[in-house]
Amino acid sequence: MELEGKVWKDKNFWLIEVPSLGLMTQGKTRKEAIEMLQDAIKETIRSYFTSLPRGFKTKVNDYGNKGVGIKTSDPKLLLALSLIRQREESGSTVREAAMRLGSKSPNSYAQYERGKTMMSLEKYDQLLQAANPVRHSVLRII
Repeated sequence: MELEGKVWKDKNFWLIEVPSLGLMTQGKTRKEAIEMLQDAIKETIRSYFTSLPRGFKTKVNDYGNKGVGIKTSDPKLLLALSLIRQREESGSTVREAAMRLGSKSPNSYAQYERGKTMMSLEKYDQLLQAANPVRHSVLRII
C-alpha cells in the first residue's frame, strides 16, 4: 500500500505534494525533492508518535509522470498520520470524528490515530471521511 504524491517542476525547483499527509517539499532536482520528502515524512511521524519502531524506514517510489508512492516499514503509522493530519486540516476533534462514525466513544476512532490497529482500505476510507468530511480522497492502486 502506498500513499500518492504529486510531482511537478516550477521554474527552478521540483515540488512534491502529498495531500493525504498535508506535506509539500521541494528540491533543486527531482531526486533531492524525493529525499526531502522522505525526511519530512519521517520527522512528521516522529513528531506525532512518541517513538518509532526499531528499523523504521520510509520509501518514496518515483513513478515518473504518474507521481510518487509513499510507503513505510510500518503502514499503520503512515495511515494513522494521514488520519491525524486530515482531521487537523478539517479543524475537527477526535470526538467529532468518532461521532461522524456513529460512535459515542472517541476511543473507537482514536485507536486508529494511535497507529496500533491495522485497517483495510475500506475502513481507511471510512475513517478518512470521518476525519475530514470535506475532502474527497481518491484511493488508487499503482
